[in-house]
Amino acid sequence: MTTGVRRRMGVEERKQQLIGVALELFSHRSPDEVSIDEIAAAAGISRPLVYHYFPGKQSLYEAALRRAADELAARFVEPPRGPLGARLLRVMGRFFDFVDEHGPGFAALMRGGPAVGSSTTNAMIDEVRQAAYEQILAHLKVDRPSARLELVVRSWVSLAESTALLWLDGRRVPRAELELQLVHDFAALAAVSAAYDEEMAGILVGLLADEPADGPFGDLVARLVALVPSAGAAPALPVQRLR
Repeated sequence: MTTGVRRRMGVEERKQQLIGVALELFSHRSPDEVSIDEIAAAAGISRPLVYHYFPGKQSLYEAALRRAADELAARFVEPPRGPLGARLLRVMGRFFDFVDEHGPGFAALMRGGPAVGSSTTNAMIDEVRQAAYEQILAHLKVDRPSARLELVVRSWVSLAESTALLWLDGRRVPRAELELQLVHDFAALAAVSAAYDEEMAGILVGLLADEPADGPFGDLVARLVALVPSAGAAPALPVQRLR
């Protein structure tokens, strides 16, 4: 029989270990269902020792949430090279990797989990959304967005978030389809806004100019064209002029 020698960890190293263990447990079950005893057992230490490093489950949960928020925000970082459609598709792939790997943890992060309503949790959620927003603006090469562009980008970030949360409930739509659909959603939101605003129209024309026909945005155009009946067969639609 062999006996293992437990290595003594420094304070910060132990804290990081506990955060990692908690995040792993939260990734498979709701944080409300995970006890301090389970976290201690998974870390190979006693319950009192967990409280030595964290005052309670809430503080450990917030520390795990902090790590998850930082990791999720990093998923939106993408080198500004190549067509925008392909870049957004890669971002969505990494975003859904995180959602897939940390389902309950992702839901807890976006819904607040046991810390719902706390200023700390709300601030972390806002940081993730802001990081995603700023990354998209960087890809569009816009420093000072107009009100319409801000509306488009923030609406799209919220759409990606809500889509992922709904997808977690049964995963009834193939993940790859949702990733592509969200890229199409971005183009659709921009196109609708462009129909109302010349500045947005200029941005849309600029980003589409570099898009290949076989890219995500080209794919969207092909799908929409296939839905439109021929000019001769198209029904007359009432058009009301906007005032």
